[in-house]
Amino acid sequence: MPDKAIIAENLTRKFGDFTAVDQVSFDVEKGEIFGFLGANGAGKTTAIRILTGLLAPTSGKAFVAGLNVYTEMEKIKKSIGYMSQKFSLYDDLTVRENIRFYGGIYGLPRSILKQKTDEIIEIVGLGDAVNKRVASLPLGWKQKLAFSVSILHNPDIVFLDEPTSGVDPITRRQFWEMIYEASENGITIFVTTHYLDEAEYCDRVSIMVDGRIDALDTPAGLKKTFNADSIEEVFIRLARKEVWDERYQS
Repeated sequence: MPDKAIIAENLTRKFGDFTAVDQVSFDVEKGEIFGFLGANGAGKTTAIRILTGLLAPTSGKAFVAGLNVYTEMEKIKKSIGYMSQKFSLYDDLTVRENIRFYGGIYGLPRSILKQKTDEIIEIVGLGDAVNKRVASLPLGWKQKLAFSVSILHNPDIVFLDEPTSGVDPITRRQFWEMIYEASENGITIFVTTHYLDEAEYCDRVSIMVDGRIDALDTPAGLKKTFNADSIEEVFIRLARKEVWDERYQS
C-alpha cells in the first residue's frame, strides 16, 4: 500500500477531444497542508473529482489514502472529508441537526457523536446558536462549522474547495488555525483557494495551468525559483501570462 496520502502518476482525464487533466504527477505527504492552485478552467475541479472518487480517470494512476481511484472509489469516499464552497450544510436544519445528520452518514456511534457535537459547538463558539437554523448564521460561523463537520469522522484526508471565500480576514485567520490543528492531528489537508496569500500557509503548493502542473514546491522554494516576492507573483507569471506581460514587462 502506498505510504503517501495521495499519489498521482500521469493522471489524465479527457472529455472527447478535450484534455482537462493532462498527465499530472504529484504526491502529498500524510499530514501535509497541500495547496492546489490554478485559474478557472485549469483542470483543478476535474482533478479533485477524480481524487474524491467522483470521476474515473481516462488513464494514469492515482491512490488516495492508499486506495485505487479505479477500483476503490466508494472506499475513498468513506476515507475522506470534503468541504465545498457552494454546499456543505443544510440551511433549513439547525446546527445540532446538521452535526447529527452527517454523523449518521459517517456511521458514528451515538456516544461518540454526542462527544463530537459538544466539541464542535465549543470550538466554533456556537453554544447560544446550537438550536438555530444554519441559514441564520453569519458566513464565518457557517464555514467553520462546515469544516468541523467535514472532519467529524476523523478522515485521512480532507479536501477543501475555496473554504474561506467571502469571509472577513479575521475569520480567515481563525479558519486557518483550525486547519493547522487538524494537520497536527494527522489529517492531510488538500486545499484550493483564490486568496493567494493563503498559499503561503501551505507546506507545499502546486500551480496548475491548462491541465498540467507547471510548478510544485514549498512557498519559499517557488518564490526563489521564480525570483518573486510572493506566491501571487508566481501565480500571475504562470497562470496569467498576459497580466504578467502587461503589469511587469511593459
